[in-house]
Amino acid sequence: NIVADAAATLRAIIPLLEHKDASRWRTDIADNVARWWETLEKQAMLEAKPVNPMRVVWELSARLPGDAILAADSGSSTNWYARCLRVRDRVRGSLSGTLATMGPGVPYAIGAKFAHPDRPVIALVGDGAMQMNGMAELLTISRFYRQWSDPRLVVCVFHNNDLNQVTWELRAMGGFPKFEESQSLPDISYADVARCMGLGAIAVDDPDELGPAWDAALSADRPTVLDVRCDPEMPPIPPHATYEQGKELLTALAKGDPARWHIMMQGMKAKAQEFVPHREG
Repeated sequence: NIVADAAATLRAIIPLLEHKDASRWRTDIADNVARWWETLEKQAMLEAKPVNPMRVVWELSARLPGDAILAADSGSSTNWYARCLRVRDRVRGSLSGTLATMGPGVPYAIGAKFAHPDRPVIALVGDGAMQMNGMAELLTISRFYRQWSDPRLVVCVFHNNDLNQVTWELRAMGGFPKFEESQSLPDISYADVARCMGLGAIAVDDPDELGPAWDAALSADRPTVLDVRCDPEMPPIPPHATYEQGKELLTALAKGDPARWHIMMQGMKAKAQEFVPHREG
């Protein structure tokens, strides 16, 4: 430790620094990051029933306007936002915070439009949060969007009829199978709700339609709801899951989780992408 004035210390140390041409450490980091993005792309392109939620964000990332503002709600959709989206240029993003409060995604997006009416805004929302208050806030959007110089506000709903984050927490942290009585959500067409309110609406249940759907929503002349039917059994487990998480998940499956075989298949396919050959360079 050096006990001294910071400015005086820097003035003394800087002339002693030597430039080093060796860049192996930096190159290794860059290579590892590039490899991980390739792994994520492979995982996002895996087949699912019907749509892989990772691909929803991956397709957005390739089309994200450089001045966009993003709002992510709390839930498994937040995992895909954090894992699959490349933030660049002037893009700004907001989350519901460390308390993981459900429901702020759409209100955050509305607030962003009032603060920056000339910038496109995108809200990534699970269907649990959408049913909690997101649908009601579509009325607010319908009422005020004509005041915004750029009318683009896309609400993307990860439609899986499941309180998915809690379902996975039960499995991976508690060792309990999905409790359908509390976790299953009533099915509703969020696209139809949006149309009733005079907003744009796109329903997607085919992964190959995701790219064109994002293109249409991001070029629309009014706010648009993107209603994507996603596979709830795509594991949002972190890349480096702990032994305890793995043990609890296997315990949950052994207790008779209703989707245990599909979970096992999706989990193995996703993990395998970390070990398949990658592109060189």
